[in-house]
Amino acid sequence: MADKRPRENSLGIAGWVWAGNYTLERYLYLLHRITGLGLVLFGIFHLTATTIFRVQGEAVWNSTMQFLNNPVFMVGEFLVVTAFAFHALNGLRLMLQELGFTLGKPVPPIYPFKDAIRRKRLWTLVTLAAVMVLVVFFFIDFAAGGPG
Repeated sequence: MADKRPRENSLGIAGWVWAGNYTLERYLYLLHRITGLGLVLFGIFHLTATTIFRVQGEAVWNSTMQFLNNPVFMVGEFLVVTAFAFHALNGLRLMLQELGFTLGKPVPPIYPFKDAIRRKRLWTLVTLAAVMVLVVFFFIDFAAGGPG
């Protein structure tokens, strides 16, 4: 029996982002995972920080809020809202696809075959357009100074 060796990973870590002929959906999958992880980490940090600073008294809370009221953290808030909008709308698109609402009518398997990705591409582009509209709206609100 021949000795089977795994193929060498010539791309290394870069293979996670660029591994060949990926489609748009593959990059959306990667971005969905990254934004999900970022939102979970932000949620844990937010809940922990607000609990700790709130319990320590009003003076600590006010000084923390004053520290967080600077442009760097404002950009961070914008990125969190943008990540949330993308993650929510992309998740809705994925749920509709998984439940079969966006597949359309079945077609007979006649050559040349039509794959499901190209039939779902319209929903992908609609989702991206909705995310971009929300991001532009959030950015205009961010640039105007936010609510209040």
